[in-house]
Amino acid sequence: MPSVVSITSGRRPQSTHSGEYLLLALALRGEPERNIGVLLRDSETGQVYPRIRDHWEEIRDLGEAEWLKALGEDFEAKIREMGGDAFLRSLEDSLSNTLRLSQRTAVTVDDFPRALARLFEEHVEAARVESEEVQPFVTHLPLYSLQAAATKFGEDRDVEAEGWVKAPAKLRLTSDMFVGRVVGRSMEPRIPDGSLCVFRKGVVGSRQGKLVLVERMGITDTSARYTIKKYTSQKRRTGEEEWEHAAVRLEPLNKEFEGFDLKEGEARVIAEFIQVLE
Repeated sequence: MPSVVSITSGRRPQSTHSGEYLLLALALRGEPERNIGVLLRDSETGQVYPRIRDHWEEIRDLGEAEWLKALGEDFEAKIREMGGDAFLRSLEDSLSNTLRLSQRTAVTVDDFPRALARLFEEHVEAARVESEEVQPFVTHLPLYSLQAAATKFGEDRDVEAEGWVKAPAKLRLTSDMFVGRVVGRSMEPRIPDGSLCVFRKGVVGSRQGKLVLVERMGITDTSARYTIKKYTSQKRRTGEEEWEHAAVRLEPLNKEFEGFDLKEGEARVIAEFIQVLE
């Protein structure tokens, strides 16, 4: 019997489906075997969702690099042509020593594309990062839960990072930046549910209109205590050159959700959202 893994969206799913996944590994001569892709199959429909690495800068042989870059599109085309089940059977029967498939592992999911992304991150991207040289705040940023980030950057306490995540090459890194996972749909489409996001401690300049990580005081439920929202405020004059916030409101980007007003002392801004990691 295959092992069973449950992949959920971080909250109670409305419905679940059974599936199974296989890992695609690459074994080049003289190099260690590495996972390069995931194939996720819906057991009820037979549909297969593939995701293969698309960046091969470390491959010195240009011919091999071009072949590997085309692998994902080739898999998708053959799935459309043959159907998912027939394609998987052909792979299991015909793969060479260079490309290898793992055994099928049963999995329960509530959303197949999201589950595929998380399996790819766990089995392909995480392994790739471990094999790279991590240069803190040069090539990689620390990964924190939102609660841990609030503790470290809000209370200035030492918190150990869960790991290190490769940062985009064009992003200028600083020591007050970190990566956290955002769960929920209130900031879609800009911040997809379950995505990894880059944040910077505090807010540079005015908070008005910026997306911020906020800790709401007096709330014990972690899923509700730490939230990402658009910061909006109204000010009123209290003196000749003095102003105070008349109202602060946190707004979602997804119109299916409602914003809420904050009173003084109800929340604190921990960090500013920078970008989603693709």
